[in-house]
Parts: sequence; structure tokens; C-alpha cells
Amino acid sequence: MLDASHLPDDIDALKAMLLAREAALQASEARVAHLSAELSTRTAEIEHLKLVLAKLKRMQFGRRSEKLDQQIEQLELKLEDLEAEAAVAETKAPVGVAPRKKAERKPLPADLQREERVLRPAPDTCPDCNGKLAPLGEDESEQLEFVPASFRVIRYVRPKLACACCDRIVQAPAASRPIERGLPGPGL
Repeated sequence: MLDASHLPDDIDALKAMLLAREAALQASEARVAHLSAELSTRTAEIEHLKLVLAKLKRMQFGRRSEKLDQQIEQLELKLEDLEAEAAVAETKAPVGVAPRKKAERKPLPADLQREERVLRPAPDTCPDCNGKLAPLGEDESEQLEFVPASFRVIRYVRPKLACACCDRIVQAPAASRPIERGLPGPGL
């Protein structure tokens, strides 16, 4: 999707872009209509062949003949081919499938009591070169915990530290959770 800052200020250029988009949209709609008609034609042919196959199978319980057996085998093969083509056509042309947006979790209510726990890396020096670690940032996560007769949000802060000598980043591991990527704590 275009951003307003990337659009030209010239009205004629905007009109040309609009006409080009409209032509592309009409071409896409025509292709969808063509594929839909082709799909309905193939579906009707498959249904017809299923009926013929059922009729021939009913006839098979009567007198047996080699000609009838050959017709049944040929129709079964043709039916399998048509079903395979229909399956391939469905996988090749997904119509109107929009990419799903990643759902964002709603934040925990602000009125809940909060407790902050800072998880620092065990060594205060770089594990590679024993150089001094400088703060680089931090990751924060929240976990909902039940304390008898109340709820409490425990906010875990994991500072990121960077070594000035070898550019290594060190951070404490995340606190364990009973449900991976979940909000409830072990007491809930």
C-alpha cells in the first residue's frame, strides 16, 4: 500500500496511477470470473462422471462382460485425473486470501499491583574476554500471579549488557513459565 508521502503532487500523474490500478483490478476480476467458471464446469463434469460410474457399478451386478469392466476402469481413471487437476487448480489460485495480521495481546490492567524483579546475568564480566559489560538495553515481560485474595503483576526486567572489548551481548535467561509465552505464573 502506498504512503501519502510517496505519491506525486501532480494531479495528472495521480489520475494515471488511479487508471492503472483500476485496469489491474478489472483484469484480476476477469481472471477470477474465468477461474470460477472453469471450476464450476469441472465440478459439473466430475458429478456427471460419478453418476455414470454409479450406474455402471449397478449394472455390474447383472451379467458380467469385459467391455463393461473396461468402461468402469477408464471412467475411474478419468475421474481420478479430474479430481487431481481440481486439487492442483485450488492450490495454485487462492482467491481473496488476505494475509492474517498477528494478534496482539491486550496489556494487563493498570490497577493491578505490580512488583518488579530484575534478573541480572550471573557474571559481571564478559564470558569470552573478561571485559567490563556496559548496559545495552533491557527486555521486559509481565506475568500474572495470584497471591491469596489478590492478583499481582510481576514485571521481569532483564538488562542487556554489551562487552566494550569484544562486542558480545550478555543477558540473563528469562524466568520460567508454566505455560510457554503465557501470562499466568506458577501460583495461578
